[in-house]
Order: sequence, then C-alpha cells, then structure tokens
Amino acid sequence: MNETTGFAHFVAQSDLVGKGLFATLIMMSVVSWYYIVTKNISQYLTRKRSQKFMDFFWNATSLDAVKHEIATHGVTDPFSHLTSHALFARDHHARVGAAKLEEAGTVADFLTRTMRKVIDEETTQLESGLTVLASVGSTAPFVGLFGTVWGVYHALIAIGTSGTASLDKIAGPVGEALIMTGLGLAVAIPAVLGYNALVRSNRVLLGRLDAFAYDLFAFLTTGQQVNTTGKPTNVTPLRSGNDTAAH
Repeated sequence: MNETTGFAHFVAQSDLVGKGLFATLIMMSVVSWYYIVTKNISQYLTRKRSQKFMDFFWNATSLDAVKHEIATHGVTDPFSHLTSHALFARDHHARVGAAKLEEAGTVADFLTRTMRKVIDEETTQLESGLTVLASVGSTAPFVGLFGTVWGVYHALIAIGTSGTASLDKIAGPVGEALIMTGLGLAVAIPAVLGYNALVRSNRVLLGRLDAFAYDLFAFLTTGQQVNTTGKPTNVTPLRSGNDTAAH
C-alpha cells in the first residue's frame, strides 16, 4: 500500500461528515469498553462480597448477630442491602405499626413491599449501562456502513471528475471506504458480547437474590427456612436473640 492510500489517507481526505462518523465510532468504542471493563469489575466485587455475606448469614447464631455485622461493616452488596431493609422493616412495623399508607397491612405485607422495592433498586443498578452497550452493538455496524457509502460516493465523484476510470483508480478509494464498515463491526462485536455476558451474570445474581429474599421472608415471619416446595423445613430456625432467650 503506497502513501496515497490507506485508512489514514481516507480519514485525512474525508469531508466533515466522514470525519464525524469516524469520531462517532471511536467514541462508541471507548464508551462500550468503559462499561464492559467497569461493569465486569463491579460484578466481580459484588459476587465476592455477596458470597462473603451469605457465608456469614447462614452461619450466624442469631439475627441480632446479622444486624450487628451490617451495622459494623455497612451495606456492601445486594444481599446485605436486602437484609438490612428487611430487618428494619420488621422492627419498624412491630414498633409503630401501620402509621402510613405504605405501611398498611400486616408485617408480612410491609416486608413484601419493602423487599420488592430493594430488589427493584438492585435490578436497576445492575442494569445501568447495559442500554448503552445494546445501543452500540445495534447501531455501530450501520454507522460504519453509512461511512462506507459516503466514502464510496465521494470516491466515485472524484473519479468521475478526473475522467479516469481505471481499476487502480477505483480500487484504492473504494477499499479505503470499506474500512469504515470493518471499523463499525469491530466496535459492535465486543459491545454485543459484553452485553450478553453481563445480562447473563445479572440474571444469575438476581435469581439468587430472589431465592434469598424468599428464605429471608420466611425467617422473619415464621422463624423457619422455606425449601423449594414452599413448606417449612425441619432445620434449626434462625431467631433473634430475644426470641432465643424467651425459649
């Protein structure tokens, strides 16, 4: 390839539209890789912290120990976030009752609304940025294709103006323009793969969170863990310190 052809030459001789499309693809690539890297790091830390909290929760001697752990180390993952709000909702309803419309109903009703709200918040947080990846994955190939069409059009106009239509005069500019389509695909493919991987990871985490919420609800309302059949199991119940002392 000589010095008068190539991608750099194509960008240099492009008009404002061509340069704008090239800059758009570069920006889309930077943004998509930013979300791919940051979301993967965030999900790794979330899974690690969640597993640590879950190990502590199921090995705790009482719910008071869980409350102390959360008060000491704070909320660092979806599971501790859910547990913190659920414990607060139970204690708050037992202390003041249904003082507001959002607290109406039994403690089970209030717990259900509170836990569902927390799960919705965690879902929103986990899915943040995924719309950007989906948009980049679906639009980048068309942006690249538009750049190719625009480049071929101007190349053919230049060839027509010069009055020379030999193969060597056509192949170079058209080949340069086709690079924009390749660039669009290079931007879109990582975005699509990253989006699919993050969606699957979120689905797994939220499935575990829903299952934990069901078990936590059973503990807070009946004092027993509930299995997949919906019936209380015969495991030793996890109770608060006051309940244990009463027995």
